[in-house]
Amino acid sequence: MGIASAARTASHDVNSNINVTPMVDVMLVLLIIFMVITPMLTNKVQIDMVRVNNAVPMPDANKDNAIVVAITRNGAVFLGQNEIDPSQLGSMVATKLQSLTNKTIYIRADARAQYKAVEDAIDDVRTAGVDDVGLLVQRREGNLAGGD
Repeated sequence: MGIASAARTASHDVNSNINVTPMVDVMLVLLIIFMVITPMLTNKVQIDMVRVNNAVPMPDANKDNAIVVAITRNGAVFLGQNEIDPSQLGSMVATKLQSLTNKTIYIRADARAQYKAVEDAIDDVRTAGVDDVGLLVQRREGNLAGGD
């Protein structure tokens, strides 16, 4: 009987507090994962941009209110992240430009996109009242020219 009563008194010492440390650890790991992945999701349209040696930085293209037109290799046109009909590009850009003072449009074209599709997009945004058109490219890694 002495053993049973000792086991019974030990069960009354059970700690009923919740240990939140593992939960906080998991939440911090999830927060870090989302912080790393979120910037990758901003350019949803997958485009292999032209690579050049002397790219000019255009930091305004990364702002939230920047108007970016993307043209894929198969000729699809995107305004922001939404695919649109190429014939509606001019009117949609004109609507977006009404509330902006900076009338610059940025064009992200795939390196294998047809020149005519890019030229038509530039013509459409120019007729919509765009002051400046910026062509976005990627800086080539390393110097492939050789002797410099």
